[in-house]
Amino acid sequence: MDFLVNLDVDDLGRAERFYSRVFGLKPGRRLGDGSLEMLGGPTPIWLLQKPAGSPASGTMGETRRYGRHWTPVHLDFVTADIDAAVATALEAGAALEQPVSTHAWGRLALMADPFGHGYCFLQFLGRGYDEIAE
Repeated sequence: MDFLVNLDVDDLGRAERFYSRVFGLKPGRRLGDGSLEMLGGPTPIWLLQKPAGSPASGTMGETRRYGRHWTPVHLDFVTADIDAAVATALEAGAALEQPVSTHAWGRLALMADPFGHGYCFLQFLGRGYDEIAE
């Protein structure tokens, strides 16, 4: 089974520039004016332009907002150089939410993109997660 990642954004051009610069993704297909496929990772990331304040779902009554928000789902991006990845992301408009931390398995940076989505950079050290796996 394949899967796709969909991210709502309020400015498709700005999101394309951010995800291209920070993650090295390239534009793929467009489905009309409001969606853009970004390629170059293990799965496509679709950027979906949705205005702030529009209904987020038909049943929950929530509306979209693009300030930092919490969701139980986030993306982790593995990098060989977390310091460079963080610096590039900050220059492109991301926020570092806590200082980079070091663990037995590697280094972790908790980030937020300019559209309120949380994500992490991971830099594995040694055997990565195998350092702590049982």
